[in-house]
Amino acid sequence: MFENLQNKLNAVFDKLASRGKLTEADVDLALREVRLALLEADVNYKVAKELIGRVRERAVGVEVMRSLTPAQQVVKIVYEELLRTLGEPSRLDLSGPSPHVVMLVGLQGSGKTTTAGKLALTLRKNNKRALMVAADTYRPAAVTQLEVIGRQLDVPVHSEGTKIAPPEIVSHALQRAREGAYDVVILDTAGRLQISDDMMRELEEIKALARPQEILLVADAMTGQEAVNVARGFHERVGLTGLILTKVDGDARGGAAISMREVTGVPIKYLGAGEKLDALEPFHPDRLATRILGMGDVLSLVERANETLDRGEAEKMGRKLVKGEFNLEDFLKQLQQIKKMGPLTQILEMIPGMGRLTQDLTPEVTDKQLGRVEAIINSMTRDERLEPRVLNGSRKRRVARGSGTTVEEVNDLLGQFRQMQRLMKQLGSGGRGMRGGLMDLLR
Repeated sequence: MFENLQNKLNAVFDKLASRGKLTEADVDLALREVRLALLEADVNYKVAKELIGRVRERAVGVEVMRSLTPAQQVVKIVYEELLRTLGEPSRLDLSGPSPHVVMLVGLQGSGKTTTAGKLALTLRKNNKRALMVAADTYRPAAVTQLEVIGRQLDVPVHSEGTKIAPPEIVSHALQRAREGAYDVVILDTAGRLQISDDMMRELEEIKALARPQEILLVADAMTGQEAVNVARGFHERVGLTGLILTKVDGDARGGAAISMREVTGVPIKYLGAGEKLDALEPFHPDRLATRILGMGDVLSLVERANETLDRGEAEKMGRKLVKGEFNLEDFLKQLQQIKKMGPLTQILEMIPGMGRLTQDLTPEVTDKQLGRVEAIINSMTRDERLEPRVLNGSRKRRVARGSGTTVEEVNDLLGQFRQMQRLMKQLGSGGRGMRGGLMDLLR
């Protein structure tokens, strides 16, 4: 998400950097291109206009025109105004007596049911017992889907089939939650293909009955310009307290995140960054803003690494890497660890300066390439992994047949691996060049 917007903004800032001192005309020209980039990213017209207006007001002022690095000042202003548009970070309101009720609303297909499971898992990590409620009786598969998710996570689900009215199901679920001393009740309500009066009246009835602390709109980040109308419609009828954007790992243009936050005035609380049930991330406006501007997101990368990587194994591997002593078996272990962190393109985009190098890469391509590398190494014997120099012509042919690749691909991997060994040794002694080795490996 935001890749196209990021590329266009970087191109604008590169032009500004080549100007030296900026004139008002330079700023106006640049901001017209920024505005066009925002509109192409599906940012609402009014939202884009207001954002650009605030940036221009500051960019033609003394702080830029008298700066020694005016282009950097413009980037700083765009960052600060983008951050202002995205809002402050916010978390779930779980104050007051239990059980706390979290009501998920949204259109059909936005990912409410899966998000209910992700939210339950997130709450459990924070030592909260959740009860999920199957209150979508209009889509029979939704009840079954929530029950399956509940079994996968070992989280209880209150369901009464599709014959009972949703408000009645919610009433029974609340009674069960009070008796079972649950901390949080997550209501998976019904969605429609579009907003309708019947849908809203039912949600209003459930809201009056359950009195939820949180009413969260689950919205598909790929909705585009229609996102504003969807968010406004729900907010006017049920009063949203927050937003959860799903499918942000897809090819969404990203404008929905900026537009819905600005139009509703309610915070984005979580981002659904994948199909797996642990792929729900707290929303950090500052981190998203830096990623939009191509500055990476090191904090999120570190957090994801801490959650998925074995610290002891990483320290052991780090010592071997610095000494240049790592072998193909070590490399295979590292590859498998990296895959746990998510698509490689996502990881690279979090590293400052790497975003532009991933423009021609897609998650499908990189996952396929990593799979091919893994297959080649798995087709080797342990002795060959420990000492790749023993791989002669006949052994390479055997490895190629076993991995479904060619001898040329095996040779390419071995050559790039030797290059990475040399680079790591240089890195350990203060050298540079690790990035080039990694990108070569993906070609």
